[in-house]
Amino acid sequence: MLLAEVVATSAAVAATRSRTAKSTALADLLRRADADEVEAVASWLSGETLQGRVGVGWRTLAAAQVAPAAESSLTVGAVDSALGTLAATTGAGSARRRDGLLGDLLGAATADEQRFLVALLTGELRQGALEGLVLDAVARAAELPVATVRRAFMLSGRLPRTAALALAQGAAGLEAVRLEVGRPVRPMLASPGSSLAEALTALGEDVTVEFKLDGARIQVHRDGDVVRVWTRTLREVTDAVPELVARIRALPCTRAVLDGETLALDDDGRPRAFQDTMSRFGSAGPGEADALLSPFLFDLLHLDGRDLIDEPLHERLDALAGLLTADEHAPLRMPGVRRPTPEQAETVLDDALGAGHEGVVVKDLTAPYAAGRRGKAWQKVKPVHTLDLVVLGAEWGYGRRTGSLSNIHLGALDADGEPVMVGKTFKGMTDELLAWQTATFPALAREPGTDGPVVALRPELVVEVAVDGAQRSVRYPGGVALRFARVLRYRSDKTPAEADTLDAVRALLAGGATG
Repeated sequence: MLLAEVVATSAAVAATRSRTAKSTALADLLRRADADEVEAVASWLSGETLQGRVGVGWRTLAAAQVAPAAESSLTVGAVDSALGTLAATTGAGSARRRDGLLGDLLGAATADEQRFLVALLTGELRQGALEGLVLDAVARAAELPVATVRRAFMLSGRLPRTAALALAQGAAGLEAVRLEVGRPVRPMLASPGSSLAEALTALGEDVTVEFKLDGARIQVHRDGDVVRVWTRTLREVTDAVPELVARIRALPCTRAVLDGETLALDDDGRPRAFQDTMSRFGSAGPGEADALLSPFLFDLLHLDGRDLIDEPLHERLDALAGLLTADEHAPLRMPGVRRPTPEQAETVLDDALGAGHEGVVVKDLTAPYAAGRRGKAWQKVKPVHTLDLVVLGAEWGYGRRTGSLSNIHLGALDADGEPVMVGKTFKGMTDELLAWQTATFPALAREPGTDGPVVALRPELVVEVAVDGAQRSVRYPGGVALRFARVLRYRSDKTPAEADTLDAVRALLAGGATG
């Protein structure tokens, strides 16, 4: 398959707002790809390379400007091979060698292909074909139920491999994908709940109400003495958290997959700043890198040969309770109450807030673990409206903030997963955070080195803001604007695709959902 076919499909997908039309175009391209091309094509269509970051940034691309080829000749295989070589080029003299490899690749590409490759390599391929849509297209191309494709993807965590299995082996290949100890699954996510009372009404009496911590999501796998830890984005952080590894290794089991949160606590047992927790993972933002982490576990997906992922939550919690109470040195169980009365549920919320945490999560005890999904079976309730939004730009400050990148532009995701501006804010920023933004943002500029009052940023950072609500607005394309937004923290544990949607912002018009 020629790269030109992928580029043409990408352009067609970007040009339509119809989800059906997008899915049809993507499915047609996947059908035409050879078996050894499907993984690369599926990865590119979702805006990523198979190799991840290949060591090529804006500066390198700007320096590698070459005249485009007159005719299309590049194949999918040739491009994927070139990207693999780029990613593997390290060591002394690697920058020069990468420049040469990149020049050769771009020199063989037409003008349209060059634009596609630059966008792909910089994470700027905004074509309205995010993960969910590509999975729908895979199901359409393979003539399989979407649920079958999604489940295999959730258990494997790898969209390109899921696409290749679906098209080559059909339902049998996908159904053979199982939970594997040592291979992380995509975490089940909670939806915002309007209030504790409404969450309890929606889910009924058969629920558990647990603390919602201001920590980092972790998934921990143990296989004998080998313990591995991943974040919510499936980034492995095992080497950075030896105290968590030691606590899991002390459990009375041989093989397990555990889900939970971790955070740094002060001497009084209250949570330290979120940045202190994330600094242990090497994530962006100021924080205390020596902060000791405490684990709080709330789910168990596998235990000593028994897969629990399809079992109802009450059975998973029974197994977790047996595991954690069997050893006095076991990690901490997430505090909560099963089947509480409304009064008991309110007490759990009050206790959580009193201990310095965010709120509670209300969970349906009959629900299986829906890996990778943000359904209604888990609902998080916080007393303050918060939103996770994409940072689209920043303005140079004035007065005491002269020389600092201050007022940030905030975006929520539209139906195609594209960030749409819904407001600005400079409130809640400490001097330390201003210094971090000023040092960090220039490397994320869409047009590095340009002067002007506003620095437009590539949509790579997620920030959590507190808001008093939302109001209708003709100023922004989404028709809605935030009221009194203030920065709480940067969410280095979240990707832009996990940011809140325009619908979540619009829900605040009626004083609805919290974040």
